Amino acid sequence: MEMTPHRGPFWGRRSPLGLGVALAVLTLDQVHKWWMFTTNGIHEGQRTAITPFLDIVFVINPGISWGLFARQSGAGQWLWMAVAGLAAVAMVLWLARGVTSALAAISVGLILGGAFSNAIDRLWLGGVADFFQPHLLAWRWPVVFNIADVGIVAGGVGLIGSTLRCNAG
Repeated sequence: MEMTPHRGPFWGRRSPLGLGVALAVLTLDQVHKWWMFTTNGIHEGQRTAITPFLDIVFVINPGISWGLFARQSGAGQWLWMAVAGLAAVAMVLWLARGVTSALAAISVGLILGGAFSNAIDRLWLGGVADFFQPHLLAWRWPVVFNIADVGIVAGGVGLIGSTLRCNAG
């Protein structure tokens, strides 16, 4: 009889994949922000046209998704950090104990990496540093976002796809 080692509540079969993806997203987003601040020397509100459909514009988003609750006090910011921390612990537990597919593990990793990177911004900058704003002629996407946000959205889409695939089969 083969014995499987006890790994604890925070480590499971898909944990290396999910946490590896999380580390990659966090690193990519933080290195991009470091580069924008140090090498590019961008300042808040500065806009630079990159392509005919994408601008780089630096904004600090003190709110949550889509700028909601942007006028929060310092205590409000800490409350959202605590909620995000609890959600992250829940996702790590889910990754360790409930995620069975690679797609779900990658998706959870994308969400975790994005959330952790945005949390780092909140600690150091008092809000999330966002840079990308797509546009078409005079129309501009209503929010500015960052690489971490792309990871969070892609992870959400991946979880939906994983759920649909699981329910179909």
